[in-house]
Amino acid sequence: MKTPLLRAWILGGLILFMDQWTKGLVVAHLELGEQREWVEGFFRLVYWGNTGAAWSMFRGNNYLLAGVAMVALLLLHGVRNQFDVHLLKGQVALGLMFGGIVGNLVDRFRYGHVVDFIYFFTYRHGGGEIGFPAFNLADSAICVGVFGLFLISLQKDAQARKAHALRLHQPPSSDDAS
Repeated sequence: MKTPLLRAWILGGLILFMDQWTKGLVVAHLELGEQREWVEGFFRLVYWGNTGAAWSMFRGNNYLLAGVAMVALLLLHGVRNQFDVHLLKGQVALGLMFGGIVGNLVDRFRYGHVVDFIYFFTYRHGGGEIGFPAFNLADSAICVGVFGLFLISLQKDAQARKAHALRLHQPPSSDDAS
């Protein structure tokens, strides 16, 4: 394995470790479905099991989604050179995604669901609660990694457009005149 890819996988391993460590603490100290408010009216530590994907979409398809995660890992590994894996920014983006995907994949087989435990919410004026879907460190790593790959792609597109524009505005060479 080449050094740049190895760096991405090492970061992925670190993300996996932190993700599983935090989820282990949650599972050890909370019962499934339990919630503890840490910042009144804003943040709760919860232990919610998610058998679906983001925001519980496709709920109840835990093992199908595990298969999708494995395919996603293989695809990302296969197309890694499209995301500047030779540069640090590409290694970081891919490492975050590798670690996050594997972290949630481990949960699917270990617990039968993904462990979500970070829950931000607020109260509506006049009563009622509104919250952002619960998530975990793996989810955060995946989101930041995807955003990083998006930025890399935008930067590559901008560089390609600039290079194309420069080629269009160059004067003809002496070879072209003959």
